[in-house]
Amino acid sequence: MGFRKDFLWGGATAANQCEGGYNEGGRGLANVDLMPLGEDRYLVGTGKKKMYDFDDQHFYPALTAVDFYHHYKEDIALFGEMGFKTLRLSIAWTRIFPLGDEQKPNEEGLQYYEDIFRECHKHGIEPLVTINHFDTPMHLVKKFGGWRNRKMIDEYVKLCQTLFHRYKGLVKYWITFNEINMILHFPFVSSGLCFEEGENEIQTMITAVHHQLVASAMATKLAHEIDSCNQIGCMVAAGSYYPETCKPEDYWKAICDNREVYMFTDVQARGYYHSYALKWIEERNATIPFVEGDKELLKENTVDFVSFSYYSSRVSSSDVSKGQQSESNMFASAKNPYLQISQWGWAIDPLGFRSTINELYDRYQKPLFVVENGLGAVDIVEEDGTIHDDYRIDYLRAHIQAMKDAVDKDGVDIIGYTTWGCIDLISNGTGEVKKRYGFIYVDRDNLGNGTYQRMKKDSFYWYKKVIESNGENLL
Repeated sequence: MGFRKDFLWGGATAANQCEGGYNEGGRGLANVDLMPLGEDRYLVGTGKKKMYDFDDQHFYPALTAVDFYHHYKEDIALFGEMGFKTLRLSIAWTRIFPLGDEQKPNEEGLQYYEDIFRECHKHGIEPLVTINHFDTPMHLVKKFGGWRNRKMIDEYVKLCQTLFHRYKGLVKYWITFNEINMILHFPFVSSGLCFEEGENEIQTMITAVHHQLVASAMATKLAHEIDSCNQIGCMVAAGSYYPETCKPEDYWKAICDNREVYMFTDVQARGYYHSYALKWIEERNATIPFVEGDKELLKENTVDFVSFSYYSSRVSSSDVSKGQQSESNMFASAKNPYLQISQWGWAIDPLGFRSTINELYDRYQKPLFVVENGLGAVDIVEEDGTIHDDYRIDYLRAHIQAMKDAVDKDGVDIIGYTTWGCIDLISNGTGEVKKRYGFIYVDRDNLGNGTYQRMKKDSFYWYKKVIESNGENLL
């Protein structure tokens, strides 16, 4: 049987992790520009340390990233050479509205993305656009306190309206928010939230994510009205939790942890907050800030497909001392003794990928789109310029086979698959470049030094064969 004939093979990026050019083309300052390299990155990302401007003590990797801003034609040509059918990328909000609250968009920013989309089509690549990939204008963070303020909805909808009209016929696949559940783990990055002492942080996060869910529903409604061809998806950072043992308390903890992953996606795909989510919120002395019309809007504007990231499975333990959230792994997880781990401590679990795919499909019964999957690793450039990344090929081969099993043996409907970081880029968690994901190596170190030259890795040629064979040739 295999994958559908129009299966969308490709790769994924995000503006803040690859573009650079932070002060070019009229672009304004975004929250993600202010994420420093080093130990303070985690504190800033979790909203514990306020960093609303640059200082001399830190290096800010997103300012140059891997300079996709100037290299996009070269990079898209390389993606085309691999045979990409789709490229997932995101819009930098501050390229379109530099402050976020202007009435008129920045034409130079609009033209930049139009040029990218036309370049993609030139190479037979369908753009898959994330409207908001951890990207909030700093002016709105300072003015409104980020997504804790309902006024953010209007500014986001204005952005969406601008994009849907300008790129009608150029972009068909849209994702409203990247990894919407990440607000519980990296709230400044996710939503521009910085907490004050004594603040009920859960309440602030629930308020912010409700505003995003309403904004997502409004965007879905708008997209369908402007162009009936538009397909709108939500996106969740997925990865099934296993109980550490068959001890009933561990099993129950796994149920609770899995629910926490999905409780916001439930709203986008089902149209309402599930009863367990209402209880979860109530038990933390928080409330959902509904206003008149919210419930109807959410119910009537569910997404067309569910997209997700998967890197590893996780383990739940009733022992609270096990598995804390960390900079390299945002999701708390006990260790799984049955699995090998990556250089950054992530469990490598292809069967867990199949389990996660099935869990999502059972839950939502909507087409799935795998929009992030990959292995972050240190790559070595040999003297002759070759880069032998067999470890990456092994990881991707096993995961694509697991995805194929989900389609062939389990009957899951999957639209496409985009590997994360198809070209080396900045790690969201650690800010490093040496944690490389790409098929294409970028000559740049953690501190921005290098020629930024692009080089093909062995995985480049391997993935080309995978796409040519529609996933049949994984050797």
